[in-house]
Amino acid sequence: MHSFKLFLKTAAVLIAAAAILYLLDFLLYPCTFTRLDIHTVTTQTFDDVYVGTSHGKMNIDPESMEEVTGRSGHNLCVGGEYPADIYYLTKLLIETGHVPKRLIYEAGPDYLVRQKEEGNNYLLFYHEFPMTKAKLEYFADTVMECDFRAALFPWYEYPLQTVLGRIRKTAATKWNRDYSTDDMKSETQQYHASGFIERYPVDTSTLTTAGVRQPAVAEVVPENMDYLKKVIRLCRDNGIEFKAVITPIPLATLQEFAQGYQEMWAMLDAFFAEQGVTCLNFNDAEHFNLFTHEIMAYTDYDGHMNGDAARAFSRILAQQLGG
Repeated sequence: MHSFKLFLKTAAVLIAAAAILYLLDFLLYPCTFTRLDIHTVTTQTFDDVYVGTSHGKMNIDPESMEEVTGRSGHNLCVGGEYPADIYYLTKLLIETGHVPKRLIYEAGPDYLVRQKEEGNNYLLFYHEFPMTKAKLEYFADTVMECDFRAALFPWYEYPLQTVLGRIRKTAATKWNRDYSTDDMKSETQQYHASGFIERYPVDTSTLTTAGVRQPAVAEVVPENMDYLKKVIRLCRDNGIEFKAVITPIPLATLQEFAQGYQEMWAMLDAFFAEQGVTCLNFNDAEHFNLFTHEIMAYTDYDGHMNGDAARAFSRILAQQLGG
């Protein structure tokens, strides 16, 4: 009897703790554009889904693509998206029955040459997953490895003064299941319902290459390449066409880091050839002149385009990918 009462007390404490954590998460974890992305791709089925890094998020506009191909699409790219995230995103699409005809991977070197960093970046997509088998596997394979605070207190990296000031708005948005894009606009950029983030033009005369990382094949993390193989295999097993694209980079950056980029392109060419995957590299000799590499089309020397340039590039990409 004593042990049974102890069990009940322990269970009650755990349930109460879980309830408190859930309430705090509901009130404090902000409503991000990733929440909108996950809701969209788990409630609608698209011909094309785009995955990859911030270059894909800001350089690929599904609506401009659709103007050319007639194919519907949603942009699931984001800065901080690693191949492991792409794998579980693809599993989520399959499990929820919203399987795209084609998965287009924007192959950004930055997220191939480093480990998935600890902190809220681990939860960027995972936090928004509905309760599914994919989410449980995602948790076991990635979240279990990160700082325990990310799993138990997912809001901990967000400035407290910011989240406290938005509690009422955050709670109302979640409670009402509001997935509008009304609040997804700032002085520098705007999130669109297609998942595309439009960056506004900047004064390019103030930009420098400072902060741009030199890509290095020697730093490629084997786990990232293994997850890419798993994504490609998962797509094949489920009838999803897999394509890869490397978006244009400003000429000055290509020239400054020529050796690093050439080595990275060669590695990716060999990898995708081995996997039987088509990769369109808009920085190689065959595709270089299809789109401008002049800095006025970009908002930094890292290769993030302004909105008008991204729409123009997306139409060209659509022509190259075909219907």
